[in-house]
Amino acid sequence: MTVVEPFGLSVQDRDLTRDVQAGLDAVEAALTAAVKSDVPFITVTASHLLQAGGKRFRPLLLLLAAQFGDSGAPGVVPAAVVVELTHLATLYHDDVMDEAPVRRGAESANSRWDNSVAILTGDFLFSRASQVLADLGPEAVRMQAEAFERLVTGQIMETRGPGPEGDPLQHYLDVLEGKTGSLIAVSCRIGAQMAGAEPWQVDTLGEFGERIGIAFQLADDVLDIASDGHESGKTPGTDLREGVPTLPTLLLQQMPADPADPDDARLRELLTQDLADDGLHAEALRLLRRHPALERARRETLRHAEEARALLAPLPDCAAKAALEGLCDAVAIRTM
Repeated sequence: MTVVEPFGLSVQDRDLTRDVQAGLDAVEAALTAAVKSDVPFITVTASHLLQAGGKRFRPLLLLLAAQFGDSGAPGVVPAAVVVELTHLATLYHDDVMDEAPVRRGAESANSRWDNSVAILTGDFLFSRASQVLADLGPEAVRMQAEAFERLVTGQIMETRGPGPEGDPLQHYLDVLEGKTGSLIAVSCRIGAQMAGAEPWQVDTLGEFGERIGIAFQLADDVLDIASDGHESGKTPGTDLREGVPTLPTLLLQQMPADPADPDDARLRELLTQDLADDGLHAEALRLLRRHPALERARRETLRHAEEARALLAPLPDCAAKAALEGLCDAVAIRTM
């Protein structure tokens, strides 16, 4: 059995392991070539986040989806490069909007240089993704364009907020579908399309990608509260400290206050305060870990993972299907 980190993806078929690893190696080499420019400074800035590492979750899913057709088809690796370049480009822009000082354990591009350089580098990566995409045919262009529209729409929705009459939890889930689900969905969809899978399989894998992508993000929300930091790779309670709404805190806000529980009242009070103070942050984290909202968040995350698993049922049994089912198990493990 091979475990593909960092997702705990169990692949029990040697041929599949070899095929996927060869694909990932080819994607990595193509990404390195794609970020090179005739202008040396652009090569440095465009390589910055690529060299910092990354999970390559989208290329991995794309390569697994391609197993339902001809995984060696010439468009498969370039399609994986397109989705990863697009993802990288959004990270440059996200860091500017979030004023993030660090990305992937390294100084963010906007901190190392400035916002203008970071934004323009993101644009450069989008242009390179478009060049690769242009050779994949009009259907691939349409898929990517639709996904990119959804991604940007999700980002705008997040920036604008739910509004005074909106449901904050539903707004948050809608944002995730756009910002996170869209690009993961198109990774599966375009991978199957480039491999020549049946149209219904392309659609099924796209739906699976969106659902599992949301499940992984919700699992990250749970990990941000419940873990000691080793699994998530982040300091526990980072989103809580920064006042970023996530599934546990949004669910708590929907739950009626318990007048008989002083910890519930204290936690709600803390969540209205600035948790930059280490003492207040530690207290809020401790109380949230014990609150029923965290268990509800776990159940909601598992629901999304099980919905993703159910979508795979019509697909033919094969090693790739088993690997994708293993991703659903990985969500459950991450939230325990």
